[in-house]
Amino acid sequence: MSEIGVNGVSLYYEGRGTGPGVVLVHGSWGDADSWARVAPGLAGRCRVVAYDRRGHSRSADPPGQGSVHQDVADLAALIEELGLAPAFVCGNSYGGLVALRLAAARPELVRGLAVHEPPGLALLRDDPELASVARGFIERNEPIRVLLEAGESAAAAELFVDTVAFGPDAWPRLPAPLRHTFVRNAPTYLDELRDPEAFDLDLAALARYPEPVLLTRSDNSPPMFEPVLDRIALALPQVGSHLYRGAGHVPHMTEPAEYVRVVLPRTLAGG
Repeated sequence: MSEIGVNGVSLYYEGRGTGPGVVLVHGSWGDADSWARVAPGLAGRCRVVAYDRRGHSRSADPPGQGSVHQDVADLAALIEELGLAPAFVCGNSYGGLVALRLAAARPELVRGLAVHEPPGLALLRDDPELASVARGFIERNEPIRVLLEAGESAAAAELFVDTVAFGPDAWPRLPAPLRHTFVRNAPTYLDELRDPEAFDLDLAALARYPEPVLLTRSDNSPPMFEPVLDRIALALPQVGSHLYRGAGHVPHMTEPAEYVRVVLPRTLAGG
């Protein structure tokens, strides 16, 4: 375990293995530990780095309102400071949005991507047939926002898990350490909800990214992710896909062997 100073904050990270650089970017509420079941398999052939995004778990809390732009700048600095460029970047959920934004903004740092179910709901707002999907996401998050603003982190985390991310009654089935992590990192989700650009992407900029991108989803995840992935796929010059069966929103945790089998060849090929 190590720490690195970037952009005025200290980030916790874990590195293992040798070979081509691979960086793992966790989603909302989580931390680097969410990658624990796939990091060893990837590290057999790669230099793998997982880190806590700013404000999460062992990394420093940002001063004031956090933003997706800070997360992207942190990821860029981490890759540069650790000498990983160009790195293959794996992003899950909100971490996928961070990874895609980095590829669009700093393509020289990213030699390929594997992204699972990024919540880019803003991409649907101009489609009359899909705008209701985005509105549903906003409506489900509103009571979570209220709880977070009231400092009710535990109640907000449970509501998020059961109504947004995993499905009814999923909270008590999560391992206790994971529930603790969600509660600890709850304030960072309020920052995301308050950030007007958090759930958006510049598809025109992303269309200029020349390297291969793997976009994945699970057949039992909330339906909102499929149209988002479709929009992203249409913008990318080189795109592949994979469907996980029964893996849910976190296949690197629920189906780690399959995740490594799908992603590892791309990390070695560069995409």
